[in-house]
Amino acid sequence: MTEHLLVERQGERLRLLMNRPERRNAITVAMYAALADAVESAAADPAVRVITLEGAGQDFTAGNDLADFMQAMPQDREADIPVWRLLRGLARNTVPLIAAVHGNAVGIGTTMLFHCDLVVAEEGTRFRMPFTDLGLVPEAASSLLLPQMAGRRVAARHLLLGEPFGVEEAERYGLVSHRAGEGTLTGRLEEVITSLLAKPPEAVRLTQRLLRGTDHEALLQRMELENGHFSERLTSDEVKGAIAAFFARTRA
Repeated sequence: MTEHLLVERQGERLRLLMNRPERRNAITVAMYAALADAVESAAADPAVRVITLEGAGQDFTAGNDLADFMQAMPQDREADIPVWRLLRGLARNTVPLIAAVHGNAVGIGTTMLFHCDLVVAEEGTRFRMPFTDLGLVPEAASSLLLPQMAGRRVAARHLLLGEPFGVEEAERYGLVSHRAGEGTLTGRLEEVITSLLAKPPEAVRLTQRLLRGTDHEALLQRMELENGHFSERLTSDEVKGAIAAFFARTRA
């Protein structure tokens, strides 16, 4: 558990709130570990019927806390790390997972949404996957899932070029299921949760599993491929230079 992740049980709902607004909910290694623990434990608890994922403050999440991530990355590039454990947990999750997104959803803040069953996005939300800008490669099997959802050329715009996109595009791609007007995100999320919990539990679980499909092996294999490239890239001169330039810009 970490002070920057609120894990709250509300009846049949498990609420996960990234709670680091002063850093735009940039995700630390400790937060990844706590998120992975929560997702894994919920899957093993039949009393949990829905998981919700939210961000406190002005943004959903700015993505990785780069300084924390680089410092905590093990020397053994084959080692398992909390972020990879979280991504596998999301891919294998059998509890309906709803994300409520607002502000900025950067990097993994966008790619983790591919593994949510429903995504409620507030108008004005900005999605971005700037992996190549940092000398990195995509993760969360986004290099497989985004071309499947939106087509190869669209995927190239957002994964090769790192172009941002808004709620209308995200809905068109199939990433967003529900839109909320400015200031109405919480109310719209509660409506979706209420609708889901009013339905027969076993029917919901079985339908969720059917919708996710059965080819988890291909998904996990793509994750492992991406993770291997990602880990190798972290020691490259390109990444070191890109991250140094990033910190120079943020200090300016």
